[in-house]
Amino acid sequence: MDRKKRIGLAMCGSYCTYAEVFYHAEKLAEKYDIVPIMSDTAAETDSRFGTASEHMRRLIALSGKRVITTIAEAEPLGPALPLDALIIAPCTGNSLAKLAHGITDSSVTMAAKAHLRNGRPLIIAFSTNDGLSGSAENIGKLLNRRNVYFVPFRQDDPEKKPRSLQAVFPLMEDTIEAALRGEQLQPILAV
Repeated sequence: MDRKKRIGLAMCGSYCTYAEVFYHAEKLAEKYDIVPIMSDTAAETDSRFGTASEHMRRLIALSGKRVITTIAEAEPLGPALPLDALIIAPCTGNSLAKLAHGITDSSVTMAAKAHLRNGRPLIIAFSTNDGLSGSAENIGKLLNRRNVYFVPFRQDDPEKKPRSLQAVFPLMEDTIEAALRGEQLQPILAV
């Protein structure tokens, strides 16, 4: 019998996307062994979209594991406790910038750095209000990086937020499957 693939699920701020991310993460947990990770901001911030402790409980319930929330806890995801793939969903514009510029100052960025050392796929499902302005350069840098894949994305509200981009979260599983084969799911720009 084949073992379930170990997939890291790292969550950053963008709380407005949590309901959708959790919905799809529960489906992922049926197929994969999920290793939950939260940035310190995500693990500590209550918002109108729920409390940090509620989000933490949901991750524990779907994975059956304690949530990784510190740099020290995330570092072993490199050579000691390797993952088959790591998805950051949602990935904020702030985390995109850190990933693009090699800044490792959170559990999520450390998990990504440690994971990429193993040459395995990092999947980014971002949600950022400045995807077509400030974050555009960082998206471009990461699009050209080896072993980095994107969940296809689109403008989430062109009328009210004309520069905002968001991953098409229902495509998370398909993107993971493609990335595990070394392929970028296409088209990357969804309509």
